[in-house]
Amino acid sequence: MAAEDDFASFHATVFARLVGQVTLVTGDRHEAEDVVQEALARASTRWSRLRHYDVPEAWVRRVAMNLAANGARHRRRRLAAMLRLGPPAPVPAVDVTDIALAEALRTLPLAQRQALVLHYLLGMPVKEVAATLRVPAGTVKARLHRGRRALAAQLDDKEVANRHVGA
Repeated sequence: MAAEDDFASFHATVFARLVGQVTLVTGDRHEAEDVVQEALARASTRWSRLRHYDVPEAWVRRVAMNLAANGARHRRRRLAAMLRLGPPAPVPAVDVTDIALAEALRTLPLAQRQALVLHYLLGMPVKEVAATLRVPAGTVKARLHRGRRALAAQLDDKEVANRHVGA
C-alpha cells in the first residue's frame, strides 16, 4: 500500500475519534476539528517515520493536545491584554452611504482604493500618499482621478462620492 493511501486510511480512522477527545478538552467542536486537522497535517509530513510507531494515533493526540493548550494560553493572554486596555471606544452608527461607499471601493483596483482611502478618508497630502505607497506623486494623482471617476459611476448618488472623497 502506498504511503499516501496508508495515511489517508489512518486519517479516516482516527479523525472523528480525536475530534471527540479534543472537543472534551477545548469545549468547542470547531476548535477541536481545527486542532486535530493541524496535528494530522503535521503527521502527514512525518508519515514515513510515524507509520512505523506502535500507535501513531498517540503522537497525533499529543500534538493535538499541545495545540489545544497553546490556543488556550493564547486566548488567556489576549483576554488579559483586552482587560488591561479597557472597553473599546464607541463605534459610530453605520451610515447607509458608508456601506455604499465601501461596496463601491471594493470594485476598484487595489492601487486606486489605497490612494483614495489614504488621501480622502485619512487626509494625507498627495506627497505623503506617494511616500507611503512608494510611487511618484503623479501616479497618486492619476489613481485619485481614476478612482473618483469610477466611484462616481458606481454610486447612484454622486453626492455620496463627493461627500466622502472630496468634490
